[in-house]
Amino acid sequence: MGGDATKIKAEDVFAPHILAKYDPAFVDYVLEAKAAGVPAQHEYPIEEIRTDPARFAAAWSKDVTGWERIADDEVVSQDGAKVPIKIYHPDPAQVGEGPYGLHLNFHGGGFVLGDLSTDSTLCLSMRDGAGIVVIDVNYRHCPETLWGKCMQDAWAALIWARESATLLNINPNSISVGGISAGGQISLVLQHMARDAGVPLKLCLASVPVSTGSLLYKHYTESPFDSFHELAHGPVLPWTRMKFFSEQCFPEDKMEEIRTMCPEWWLDPLKSKNWTGLCDTFIRTGECDPLRGEGEAYGMKLVEGGNKVTMKRYIGSPHIFMYLSGYKRKEEYDLDTIAALKQAHRAS
Repeated sequence: MGGDATKIKAEDVFAPHILAKYDPAFVDYVLEAKAAGVPAQHEYPIEEIRTDPARFAAAWSKDVTGWERIADDEVVSQDGAKVPIKIYHPDPAQVGEGPYGLHLNFHGGGFVLGDLSTDSTLCLSMRDGAGIVVIDVNYRHCPETLWGKCMQDAWAALIWARESATLLNINPNSISVGGISAGGQISLVLQHMARDAGVPLKLCLASVPVSTGSLLYKHYTESPFDSFHELAHGPVLPWTRMKFFSEQCFPEDKMEEIRTMCPEWWLDPLKSKNWTGLCDTFIRTGECDPLRGEGEAYGMKLVEGGNKVTMKRYIGSPHIFMYLSGYKRKEEYDLDTIAALKQAHRAS
């Protein structure tokens, strides 16, 4: 990343109780980012971010437009809006002619940030490692769009993919969904919507998911989860960043409209009423992530409902660990992803 991390000490950035938990490799990453002056997006007005997106793009973002076996398309959402998608096809020379299993991916970014370059390296890894088609969905963001449209966009993408099975060369009965952070919440909501509509899913692959109405909190102390309190002032996903997302997604003058359009459990998946008959789920959390507690609580609700659930906590890992190339936990994450997708789609 560049910069001289020696000018900034870990004690200048981490509270002692947080530093004690962090993997030293991630401590080094945070210090290098600080030394390099990487902008913290939540410290800038949303208008400035939108005006100069390249400046604020995540370090791991990669534009793979035009790469081999990658195509751009769009789906039409419930209200007629066109939603961009990027379709990744595997190499038939390596995995056969298909039809293939399909994984739908939803990026993170607090429902405010991110695009089709955010998760591109993860999509490539899933495609090549598991031998499946991956569709990355650039659902609409706040504040330009009312919160909840993201769920409609995700559902439209799922239905379009099933109806386009022949065109996509996929098995419509071998579809999984997943995402990171905000994208994880979308995938949790989708698994309930799919169950209710009789749409079969092979797997929900939710990583560090937003699983409660935490973006609706006025203060972090409203959370019932210890991890939210312990890590609220950490260097990755601090409370100030979550408040930034909250302000973009849930302004007071839009709340009545949002609550009219959205079931309560869209905003707070832990308030879902029916926990039976849901697809297999793999929930992954980071030990040093404020969202750890709520993600694991969601997993336990699935267990209580009689569903098949795998949960894994990555020790010493912050919210964004799965993006950081060269780190052991990230490599472990990628291998876990590929293994889970291979198992889910093995009969396709």
